[in-house]
Amino acid sequence: MFFHKHPYKPFIQKDTKKLIVGTLPPPRFSTGELLEKDVDFCYGSYYNSLWLFIDKIHNLNLRYDNSQQAIEERKQFLINHKIGVCDIVESAEREKIDASDLGMQNIKLRNIIGYLKVYPSIETILFTGGNSKNGPEYFFRRHIRDYGLKLELVNNEVPRIHQFTLCESELVSESEKAKIDEPKRIIKTVSLTSGSGAANISISRLPLYKQLKAKNPNFNTFDFRVMQYSEYF
Repeated sequence: MFFHKHPYKPFIQKDTKKLIVGTLPPPRFSTGELLEKDVDFCYGSYYNSLWLFIDKIHNLNLRYDNSQQAIEERKQFLINHKIGVCDIVESAEREKIDASDLGMQNIKLRNIIGYLKVYPSIETILFTGGNSKNGPEYFFRRHIRDYGLKLELVNNEVPRIHQFTLCESELVSESEKAKIDEPKRIIKTVSLTSGSGAANISISRLPLYKQLKAKNPNFNTFDFRVMQYSEYF
């Protein structure tokens, strides 16, 4: 059984407004066996594509290698745009050493609600995937049930948008809740289409994608994600 521990601590600043929440990077990031174009940082897998989308949106001309400069480029972008990263899975076990979310067992989650309380400027959570089993939104729904919270649907079109209300009393016992008088804080969640190749099939079935593809035969799933992500990055 392979013990898959997240190799990176959450990357959050005091003024962070948006928080990217995924699951785990591929196992090679935990074992240090990076590929030539991998970057040793959050979403550093060249084949994950998140940074490729961001690069395309902002014309950043990022480096894709194992250098420290490549890391710093990504950190600086996140800081400048007040975006943080806090994947929800701290560790998991795998029988097969791969990056499949479904292959995770004995999963330990990070306390995302706790981080939201420590960083009150966070307004939006960007899930790098939907509510499929063992996806980031799936785990987050399970996580917030421990606090008596649930996601309320705002928009059912892809990317689906939800919200939930957070206040200080969610983190204390029932007997203490009455003593706390804090304005309610609404957090929005956006379930972006996953950057994985497996999501290409679901994208191809979307009416909007079919419409755009009909107008421009060269339009592809990469273009679709760039269009979607540009609103949030």
